Amino acid sequence: QVQLVESGGGLVQPGGSLRLSCAASGTIVSIKTMGWYRQAPGKQRELVAAQISGGRPNLADSVKGRFTISRDNAKNTVSLQMNSLKPEDTAVYYCNAQIRVHPSYTWEDYWGQGTQVTVSS
Repeated sequence: QVQLVESGGGLVQPGGSLRLSCAASGTIVSIKTMGWYRQAPGKQRELVAAQISGGRPNLADSVKGRFTISRDNAKNTVSLQMNSLKPEDTAVYYCNAQIRVHPSYTWEDYWGQGTQVTVSS
């Protein structure tokens, strides 16, 4: 019943910028962590950025100084601002969240369908 929907992917030139957004909807009691993973062809899925509720953002070393993650807890959304994009940033980006759907339940992982980001001239 819970759904994560990403938007904002596309084709961009090296050095360009792109902003990804993710919105969680459905039966949501609370969200502990929201973040972004990516998976490039032939590589494992890796954490890009994440932020726990009430905490500070965590960013992969490869994107520090270039990417910024932001959450809006009231709207159950998370965004990823990507600047100074490099070809190695090319991947499918997935929104991820740990969500409690009932007061008596623990948190469970939910994933978006993924959005393609291609950095090429």
